[in-house]
Parts: sequence; structure tokens; C-alpha cells
Amino acid sequence: MKKLLCQLAFVAVLGATLDEAPACDLCGCYTPQIATLPQFAPETVLGPPTSPASASALLRHAYFAVAEQFTHFGTLQFEGDEVPNPADQYENSSITQLVAGYSFNARFALQLNVPLIYRWYQRPNGFAIERGTEAGLGDLSLLANLVLFDLESGRGRAVNFDDPKNPRIEIHEPDFTLSGVLICGVKFPTGDTNRLREEFNEVEIPGAPESGIHGHDLTLGTGSYDAIMGGRTSLRYESFFFDAELQFTLRGDGAHQYHFANDLSWSGGPGYYLVCKKDAIVGAQLVVSGEHKDLDRFRGKAAEDTGINSVFLGPRFLVSIGKWSAEIGAELPVSIDNTALQIVPDYRLQANVSLRF
Repeated sequence: MKKLLCQLAFVAVLGATLDEAPACDLCGCYTPQIATLPQFAPETVLGPPTSPASASALLRHAYFAVAEQFTHFGTLQFEGDEVPNPADQYENSSITQLVAGYSFNARFALQLNVPLIYRWYQRPNGFAIERGTEAGLGDLSLLANLVLFDLESGRGRAVNFDDPKNPRIEIHEPDFTLSGVLICGVKFPTGDTNRLREEFNEVEIPGAPESGIHGHDLTLGTGSYDAIMGGRTSLRYESFFFDAELQFTLRGDGAHQYHFANDLSWSGGPGYYLVCKKDAIVGAQLVVSGEHKDLDRFRGKAAEDTGINSVFLGPRFLVSIGKWSAEIGAELPVSIDNTALQIVPDYRLQANVSLRF
């Protein structure tokens, strides 16, 4: 029973709430993993084994989630080195994603991501200090998850004679599981792109502090149809688990002659279930994440202040109670190498809550 609960936790927590990919702050795409392993009932009346058809029916479910990513940008860097910030420029970015999805069977699921973005900032504007906010709907994404492989060992059955008049078959989930999931989809240009118009009017004033926050940092959308491709692999041995994800965003042509560069993000790390009981499951994970993004293009020329390579490290805690699952995590930058002058993250906080039916 304990192994079964741990396995169900792996499906419920990793499958319904993990993982908010550490992509650029513009998208922060949240891509849950669908259940990759058969979910048999914990006990069945003594008799024929559960049929594949009925087992597959158990996997059909809808899920809903709310995911939050908060990032504080407060360090000014030039070509990867910290520089003075006399204007105390900063940007706070909150991306709340509403997610609705459906698993059709053990192999395939579809989901819709609806991001709501709120940003507030302070930056120099000539010799004055400008403070402002930007809020609204971001770019919607439609994602598909397809299981490529699903390996397991250690599964077993045993007859429980605790009640001699009603013997039951107990299904023990495998000690070892390994799965791989393909993630692909499309992002739609639903977010407001008016902030990109600022790129036409940027003028440097001699002697005034240079801003590290621009229109491309504040925009709610890219104005482009983008392709999302990637995958995740998940491994579990008893109470230990490890998962890793890779996601690539292929950008289309954007709005206002501004074209965002392609983006590659990744994350992964080991974890352990600290509590594995019938009524509560708690896990902890150490996550390493990163991003590589090339230079954007504006009016056909490279935007020199848009390239970045970053690595983050931090803990993540998982909780599952019944149909509800939750997660909270924090990440600090280990390395940030950027081009030209940019405001870069000091820390990132993530949390989400999900419900499966």
C-alpha cells in the first residue's frame, strides 16, 4: 500500500502540478506532465485482473491548476558584470497562469494555458525617475503531451486474507519507473504589444542614467505565433525521484518590427518523499534550471541588450492530499551572463495548486 501511495503521489504531484518551466519571464510557460503509468485501484475483489480497458478509463481525467511565478529584477549588469544602479531601477513581474487540461488516456493529454501578467517598475527617463505598471492578458498557449516510453519493474500482486470471507487482491505498484514525455504546442499572440512601440522612441541623453528596462521587458505579448517543443523524463525508485525537462520556443515574426529570439530553457533535479501516508504525501526536491536566449531583432538589426544565459538553483516542496496538489519553490541565480546593459533577476518564487477529477 505504501508503494502504491508513493506511486500515486508521483503521478498526482509531478503529473498535475510540476513543473513551471524556467523560460524567459515573458512566457514562463507552465507544462504539467500527464500520468504515464497505469493507475489500478489499490484493491480489487478476488477474481480476474483489471482489464486494460478499465485501467485506461481510470486515467481519463480533467485537471485544473493555478500557477504563480514572481520574479524580482533589481541588479543592473553590463556584459555579465554588475554595475552601479544610481537610479535604483527595478522591475517586479507576477505571472499567474490558469490551466485547464484533459488526459484522454495513459498516453495523451491536451491543455490550455491562460497567463495573467502584472508588472511594476522604476527606471530613469532622462534625468527624471519614472514609475509605472503594466497588467493584462498574456499570450495563450495550447499544449499537447504524448508519452514516448514507459518502463517499470517490481510490480506485483498479493492476496489479502485479513477478511477470510472477502479476500482481496492488492496491486503493488513498481519499485522502479522511467518515463519520457514529448511536449509540443503553439503560443498565440493574444497579449498586448503596445509597449514595443517604445523601441522607436528610445534616445540616450548625455549625462543621464541609462535605463536597463525597455519596452521589450514590459510587453505583455510578443505579437507572434510561436511553436513550443520539448520533453520531460521522470525516474523514480521507491521514495527517490528525479525529473528533467527541456523546452524550446521557436519564435515567429513579432509586432512593430520587433522579433523576439528563440528561447531554450531547462530544469531538473533529484527529490525524495519525506511523508508517504494514505491521507498526506510530502516531497522535497532540489532544482537546477537555466535559460539560453539569443539577441532579439528590431527593424532588421540585432537588439544588443536582449541576449542572456542564466542558471538558477533552489528548493521545491510538494504536497498532495486527495485530489488536491500544491507546490512551492524558490530559486536564486547561480550565474547570469547577459549582453549590453540589462536589469537581471535577484530571485524567483514559484507556487501552484491543482485539482484532478
